[in-house]
Amino acid sequence: MESAGLSLKLLVLLPLAMATPVAYPAGETPLEPVATIEMPGVKGRIDHLSADLKRHRLFVAALGNDTVEVLDVERHRHEKSLPGFGEPQGVLYLQDPDRLYVANGNGDRVDILDGTSFASIKRIAKLADADNLRYDAAAGKVVVGYGKGALQMLDPGSGEAAADIRLPAHPESFQLEKNGTRAFINVPDARQVVVVDRAKRAVTAAWEVPGARSNFPMALDEAGRRLFVGARSPAVLLVYDTANGKVVAKVPIGGDTDDLFFDAARRRVYVICGEGRVDIFQQDDADHYSPIGTVKTAARARTGLFVPEEGRLYVAAPAVDGAPARILAYRVR
Repeated sequence: MESAGLSLKLLVLLPLAMATPVAYPAGETPLEPVATIEMPGVKGRIDHLSADLKRHRLFVAALGNDTVEVLDVERHRHEKSLPGFGEPQGVLYLQDPDRLYVANGNGDRVDILDGTSFASIKRIAKLADADNLRYDAAAGKVVVGYGKGALQMLDPGSGEAAADIRLPAHPESFQLEKNGTRAFINVPDARQVVVVDRAKRAVTAAWEVPGARSNFPMALDEAGRRLFVGARSPAVLLVYDTANGKVVAKVPIGGDTDDLFFDAARRRVYVICGEGRVDIFQQDDADHYSPIGTVKTAARARTGLFVPEEGRLYVAAPAVDGAPARILAYRVR
C-alpha cells in the first residue's frame, strides 16, 4: 500500500514539475554571450546562416553586400569574404559531399561551391527569387524555395532538378519531417502555412494564420507534433498541432522576427527579433509556453542560427549607426 501511495504521489507531482518554468538566478538568462565576430566591410541586410561542424565554420549570407562571409567560430574570427553573388538569401553547407549551396535572390539561381576551395562547381539558373534552402536527408535532396510559389528538389552532387512542388505564393521558411514525408511551408502572401507530401509532390493541407499576417520564420518539434510560426503583424508566436493544423497557443514576441528555433534538448523556443532582442520560451507542455528570458542583441538583428551540437545560438547583426556588421555568439545554459 505504501508503494502504491508513493507511485500515486509521483504521478500527481510529475505534471506539476513539467509545468514549472525553469528558474534562473538574478541577473542570469538562458543565453550567455561568449563572442562577437566582426565582418569587416560588410554593408546592408544579412540573411540566413549555415554551419560546418567539422571545421567549425559559419557561413553568413550577406544579402546587401552580395557576399557570403566565412567565419571561424572556434577562434572567433573572420576568415574570408566570398564575392560574386546576387542577393544571397539562403546558404546550406553539406559535409558530404563537402559542398556549399547559395540561393541568390535577384541572381535567380543557386550556386554550388566546393566546400574547401570555394571554387564554383555549378550554377542552377531559372530559379527566380531563390530563397531558403534545406536538406532532405531521407530523399537525399537539397530543397530550395523560389519564385511565385514552388519548392524545387535538387540532386546535391550534380545539381540536377529532381522535382517541383507548386505552392500558392512565394515560400519563406519551411521545415521538413525527418521521420515522415511532410514539409511545412510559410506562405505569407497567401496568409497560410501550406503542408505538402514530398513523396507525392502534392499539397495536402493549407492552414490559416489566425489573427496575424507576415508569417516568415518557422521551427518544428517533430517528436512533440508541434510547429512554431512567427508572425510580424501583430508580433506573435503561433504554435500548431501538426496532427490537425489547429493553433494551440499564441504568445506575444518582439517585432520583426525572421528566424526562430526549437531546442529539443532543453524544450525551448528562441525567437530572434529585429527590434534588437531574442525572446526565449520554455515548453511547459505541448500546449503551454512560458517566457523565461529576453536577451538584448542589436538593431535589425533578425536572423541567426541555433547549432544544437555546439550549444550555441548565433545572431546576425548588420552594420548600423557606425557599428560594424557582426555575429553575436551565445552559449545556451
